[in-house]
Amino acid sequence: MKSPSYLTVLQRPQAARTFGAALVARFAYGIVFLALVLTVDRATGSYAVAGGVLAVFGLASSLLAPYRARLIDRHGAHRALLPMAAVCAALLGLIAVVGWQPGASRAALWVLGAAAGACAPPLGPFMRTLWRELVTDDEQLLQRAYSLDTVAEDLLYVVGPLLTGALTALAEPALAVLLSAVLLLGGTVVLATSPVAASFRGAVVPSDTGGERASTAPGRAPRWWVALLAPVVVTAGLGACMGAFNLLAVAFADRHSAAASVSWVSAALAVSSALGGLVYGAIRWRLSTRARLPLLTAFLGVFCVLAGQATGMIGLIALAGAVGFLLAPTLTTAYLIAGDVDSETRGTEAGTWVNTAFNTGNAAGSAGIGLLLSPLPLAWCYAVTGAFVLLSAAVAALSGTTRKIQGTMPGDIPKSSATLNSDEAERP
Repeated sequence: MKSPSYLTVLQRPQAARTFGAALVARFAYGIVFLALVLTVDRATGSYAVAGGVLAVFGLASSLLAPYRARLIDRHGAHRALLPMAAVCAALLGLIAVVGWQPGASRAALWVLGAAAGACAPPLGPFMRTLWRELVTDDEQLLQRAYSLDTVAEDLLYVVGPLLTGALTALAEPALAVLLSAVLLLGGTVVLATSPVAASFRGAVVPSDTGGERASTAPGRAPRWWVALLAPVVVTAGLGACMGAFNLLAVAFADRHSAAASVSWVSAALAVSSALGGLVYGAIRWRLSTRARLPLLTAFLGVFCVLAGQATGMIGLIALAGAVGFLLAPTLTTAYLIAGDVDSETRGTEAGTWVNTAFNTGNAAGSAGIGLLLSPLPLAWCYAVTGAFVLLSAAVAALSGTTRKIQGTMPGDIPKSSATLNSDEAERP
């Protein structure tokens, strides 16, 4: 059977409009992180304050994201997603105004940064929930949609900093913050008003009185969390790997007197990740997603360990490409599993836990490897980084084995009727 093309995904009714609007809104996140650093640094003259504002924005955004996603699952796009985007955009606009001129209040920037992060809508997980509404009859097409989504999101984080740098050179970095606010609000408005998002009402069940429907979600059984264990642990390990890998690449280049070549490592990661994601989505897999996840993760961990054995920048760039080639496929698989856990009532929240795990792991990896670089040889630092990824692969494998032995009680983990694969059967 011929696999559907990526164009087939976008030709689904309302797919191009919905996905395009989501990308416009998500582009704000590709811009805002660097824009915040440059704006606050120029306004206060302090890298410490700039880093602090970025940290509180990132922490508030990541740690509170699952709870904001829960609101979207319960109340839908109009009642939850739009207000979040409006408030976050307004706060980013205030940061741009406050930080436009030097001498800005540091306390105000800290408070505004934390508040904006606390309101940042989980657009990526919500879009992946909508993909299940847009692609309801073909598991292979859903895999393509998720792969396309992951690759496109990665590219936004490559283009965003470049645009921020251009705006900083030509005008003011605060203009980039303002642009991110406009993109966030405008894209979210178009997204939320698309037919598929407008019809998304969240977890609705019949109320006890009057036959009306009330937006309430059922309680989370322990198996709901167990089902999320593998994708969450794996993405936490991937986040730690990426956070450490970037810093290790700088240290490697410095020790080989090739600091200018670090950009090639980043480029190899980005380009190969996009290529790997597109190739992954095009393959008709026979293994289930839960069987693929530990395998992909394990190979990525091995390549990370081998990166420490590189003898020069060319070798490191090649191994960075190998790591990147598996990055998007592994993330896509984790998102597919998370979306499968409970696509009907808590799909956005499940996907957001995966995002939060990656972001938290990324921060921990950057901080942790920084502490190890001085006492340990560089090769050992790469080995430790790869070991975390391999450990997460082992957890994912054991989690899948445990689920097969124990089975799944009916009703514990509701799944969409459109989901064709299962944890026990291979995909045709």
